Amino acid sequence: MKCNISILFLLISLSLSAQQKIAKNPLIIGEILEIQSKVLKEARKLNIYLPAEYATDSARTYPVIYLLDGSANEDFLHVAGLVQFLSMIDKMPQSIVVGIANVDRKKDFTFPTSIPKDLKDFPTTGKSDRFISFIEQELQPYIQQKYKTNLKRTIIGQSLGGLLATEILIKKPQLFNHYAIISPSLWWNNESLLNDLATIEQKYPPGLKVYVSVGTEGKRMEDDAKKLAGILKDGKKINVSYAPMPEENHLTILHNSLYKGLQLLETG
Repeated sequence: MKCNISILFLLISLSLSAQQKIAKNPLIIGEILEIQSKVLKEARKLNIYLPAEYATDSARTYPVIYLLDGSANEDFLHVAGLVQFLSMIDKMPQSIVVGIANVDRKKDFTFPTSIPKDLKDFPTTGKSDRFISFIEQELQPYIQQKYKTNLKRTIIGQSLGGLLATEILIKKPQLFNHYAIISPSLWWNNESLLNDLATIEQKYPPGLKVYVSVGTEGKRMEDDAKKLAGILKDGKKINVSYAPMPEENHLTILHNSLYKGLQLLETG
């Protein structure tokens, strides 16, 4: 019995010793920052993905992808992984991803509405102008000053984020070179943004590219997305890629759509 106990103790000791020798290092894909916004009058968290070579290549500069709904438990992790993979296989340049974590997306991503149902369902609505000013006046200058960036900027927005990306495209198109607009909520305020787009005279910067995608998400959203792409392509003479994805729905479309869209924005 004493011999058995001694052998058991020895095995346990060897096992613990082996475990103690295993090095455990954190897996780091970027940084988490917080900036105090004077425009929004609140602190905003940023999730930052940096390419693998960022720290070792001091001379290289990188495009920046701004991701709406960019919290870690929303779209940041899988989009950063997608950017890493597509750059690894040379389908897009290595890029910095800036995930803008949400505080109140219904407030930040919508402009004022007069529709009673919208006002009821979205009681904090209508502050997109402030959020756009935050991007222009605070966020972009901060990222450009802190990181090794070039002048190539992309925005990714889905659903209400797609509504905001469309509003920026119409009102301040110079803020980004590439727009990935996926399943945009253009129904907001009875499609007033689409009506504005059709009538407004806007000078779009050269080289502007827009990717629009929608899944099987109801006739209204599908028709609105198709109309958006059509107005931009035919009326505004913008480089537009339109990618309906009927096999996807509102919950599943973002990742698969971006796999295609990020490549099209580079080559289309």
